[in-house]
Amino acid sequence: MQTAAERLTSTPLPPELTLGRWFTSVDIDILWFVAIGFGVFLYIVGVLRLHARGDRWPVQRTIFWMAGLLLLLWVTSGPINLYQEYLFSIHMLGHMVLSMAIPLLLVSGAPITLALRAIHKRDDGTRGAREWILWAVHSPFSRVVTHPFVAAAIFIVSLWAFYFTDLVRWSMYDHLGHEWMVVHFLISGYLFVMTLVGVDPIPYRLPHAGRIITLIAVMAMHAFFGMAIMMQSGLMVAEWFGSMGRTWGPTPMEDQYIGGGIAWSVGEIPTLILAITVAIQWSRSDDKLQRRRDRFTDRAGDAELDEYNEKLARLAARDQRVAERAQGTTVDR
Repeated sequence: MQTAAERLTSTPLPPELTLGRWFTSVDIDILWFVAIGFGVFLYIVGVLRLHARGDRWPVQRTIFWMAGLLLLLWVTSGPINLYQEYLFSIHMLGHMVLSMAIPLLLVSGAPITLALRAIHKRDDGTRGAREWILWAVHSPFSRVVTHPFVAAAIFIVSLWAFYFTDLVRWSMYDHLGHEWMVVHFLISGYLFVMTLVGVDPIPYRLPHAGRIITLIAVMAMHAFFGMAIMMQSGLMVAEWFGSMGRTWGPTPMEDQYIGGGIAWSVGEIPTLILAITVAIQWSRSDDKLQRRRDRFTDRAGDAELDEYNEKLARLAARDQRVAERAQGTTVDR
């Protein structure tokens, strides 16, 4: 006879999630396993192509990219993928990692910049991979979705819409809904992070002060979302999370409260890292601007200072002429 968990998920209820199972549990999603493999392979090919022609590629960018893909593999084929159907808190943790932690690492890998540098430009008038990437970056659609305010709105609105509509139920009952959820939150997080700290080309970026203000607003909405989950008096998707028949772990309501706490607290960690990164970039940008001005002054001199000195010299010469005329007048008398 099938258990409640088997009727809902078509698989037996897994054993209790212990500390050891965070590192040993496996539930491979073949689609993401293959996609991650391609991501590793293509990035390495790009880096090797640059090195073959004598160009350098920062090692830290490669490390960030590989760490992001490794974390994505852990989310989609590890303990989170195994337990997210049975524990709302694990589902929420996976969501936070997908939309915030993984995009921060992947964006830091600058894959678009690597592709544009590694792929050869076509000279025969046809479009190759490099030309299609440039077209996508500068397309009207890209101009809209990569605008900082639009990207931030997509990031926040989709968070609320997913959990307070039947979209969350769709992701539970239908595997296609689950895959859509992973893709959507990964992309929405990537777009938002790229507008803040990315080095890849996008049509428009806010000044650093504007990025900080946008990030603070998003942090506030994100924290409010976590609190809203924690304050729920009823169980979300009750016929699913409340019907698993678990004999281990927290009760469904306690688990949902933990999930809200994860959204509020754990989800803010990548946001804090983003804020620090924006502040560092802002400081470096000011330093670069000052060094650029200093180099220009060394080459061409300080035009404003030279103009001011010339003005003072003219005034001094005029005063001297006036004094000489006054002295000459006095002698004649």
